[in-house]
Amino acid sequence: MSGIIPIFERELYSYFRSPVAYVFIIVFLMASTSCTFFLGGFYDSQQASLEIFFLFHPWLYLFLIPAVGMRLWAEERQARTDELLLTFPIHPFSVVLGKFLAGWIFIGLALLLTFPMIITVNYLGQPDPGPIFTGYLGSFLMAGAYLAISICTSALTKNQVISFVLSVVICLILVLLGWGVLNESLNNLFPVWIADLINQFSFTTHFDAIKRGVIDFADVTYFCSIIGIMLLLNVRIITTSEGR
Repeated sequence: MSGIIPIFERELYSYFRSPVAYVFIIVFLMASTSCTFFLGGFYDSQQASLEIFFLFHPWLYLFLIPAVGMRLWAEERQARTDELLLTFPIHPFSVVLGKFLAGWIFIGLALLLTFPMIITVNYLGQPDPGPIFTGYLGSFLMAGAYLAISICTSALTKNQVISFVLSVVICLILVLLGWGVLNESLNNLFPVWIADLINQFSFTTHFDAIKRGVIDFADVTYFCSIIGIMLLLNVRIITTSEGR
């Protein structure tokens, strides 16, 4: 596990050596702010709360995070440096974890830069700090799950566009499973217990509970499980490819 730090530093610095980091941060800040104040009607709600701000995160992450994760392995494959990287005396899981943590911290930095939203809502009223804290925590965990899926699909191909599309499709399915319209359709097609079981695999189902100020062990476990499973699958993919 000692090889995590060099991989982490290498990947994190690579973001800021290219326009990717700055474009992502600017787009994320502008999109989240626009969705909150214009689409969400923040002022019309007359509530000192960031619930509307967090409401759009699953949809913003759907396109922005795959754009961050698509390069992590696809770029290595295209440059043919993946095989060289895996010949170093570093465990494959350390390589995968280092890449993932670099992307996750980068996304977390973008999330922290939304702090003016906290200042704004405190200026307008006296919000409950609990839901704000849990909202950011839930958003960060959900971002990690999105990224874990994206880095896994990136390991499947050297084409970044294909990786991006695969990530968006998989994440979209996991978002829509908790969507009201789809839930009604599932209830009509399947028994209630099956529909509820399918609903438990949704990003939005678990994120909605956390952003309201309730930190349930099951919700945290869900996101951590997605991250863990995808990272282990990523290791399996790269080690299998190396053995071919």
